[in-house]
Amino acid sequence: MTYRRFFALALLGLCLQSSVVYAEGAATQWKKLNQQAQDLHQAGNYKQAIIVAQHALELAEANVGPDHPAVANSLNNLARIYQDQADYAKAEPLYQRSLAIWAKALGPDHPNVAIGLNNLAGLYYSQGNYAKAEPFYQRSLAIKGKTLGSNHPDVAISLNNLAKFYEAKGNYAKAEALYQRALAIKGKTLGSNHPDVAISLNNLAELYRAKGNYAKAEPLYERSLMIMEKVLGHDHPDIATSLNNLALLYYGQGNYAKAEPLYQSALAIKEKAFRHDHPDVAISLNNLAGLYQHQGNYAKAEPLYKRSLAIFETALGHDHLNVATSLENLAGLYRATQRTVEAEALEQRAASIRAINR
Repeated sequence: MTYRRFFALALLGLCLQSSVVYAEGAATQWKKLNQQAQDLHQAGNYKQAIIVAQHALELAEANVGPDHPAVANSLNNLARIYQDQADYAKAEPLYQRSLAIWAKALGPDHPNVAIGLNNLAGLYYSQGNYAKAEPFYQRSLAIKGKTLGSNHPDVAISLNNLAKFYEAKGNYAKAEALYQRALAIKGKTLGSNHPDVAISLNNLAELYRAKGNYAKAEPLYERSLMIMEKVLGHDHPDIATSLNNLALLYYGQGNYAKAEPLYQSALAIKEKAFRHDHPDVAISLNNLAGLYQHQGNYAKAEPLYKRSLAIFETALGHDHLNVATSLENLAGLYRATQRTVEAEALEQRAASIRAINR
């Protein structure tokens, strides 16, 4: 039984809005809390981020009432943190309430409603509930096209997310057309060297890599990386994402000599940019471990898998799907090194986690 599941990192446009709590003295505090929650979230400190985001929500409700768009904003931000922890049961009602507030306060065709639809669709996508996700993505795209115009950068974000949805379903022809349209819009409106253009190049490259079309994927990854480095510098976390994905390409081609330094560079950037127990660090550890395992270097792979697993458990909780993946990968290594009993124990635990998340 072979696992070695790798984490490819999609660069997606996140829809987290900012608005103002219209109450004397509260607006500044609310903004500070939102920013603090966002910083904690990005740093991987989800537990503290939830506490701060809940405080921001309570402040908004107390000052402007439960049906104000600012409350919807706080609900949306709190939902996003829960979603990233795979706590979908807590995230869904928050997204739903946020969407309902925006629709009532701003009208059904307001861009914020499109954001709410997009984010709820993203939740269903994360759960693998594609039947629920698709109409939300499509309605979000329709609203943005109607209110912002067909060539607006926010339309490109919706096209990108809908493309990612079709890619996950294996509908590569639809996905490719949407990715290309998103790329064209961003290039036209933002310029060819904008970071959002790099995001579209990366995601289109990911599609080609998934199809096994490495010749098309490689120059897109390289161009994406070049733009990111030019605009963001060499130590930005998005650079690590591009390096990780290019490494996956080389791994898929069996070019391990090219893949290894890219994985190592991605890990080094993340460890510098984030805390050492950040989930993105765990992703890089897992992927580097998978490379070493494939090369038969089990002594190098095992401690990396174990460290990756420990980070995921601490940051995301013991029932997160990334924990299941890490357990399966470590189990694969145990089987490769004739430790069947240990492997079976990890596989059983992983199966239980996946059953919980169905």
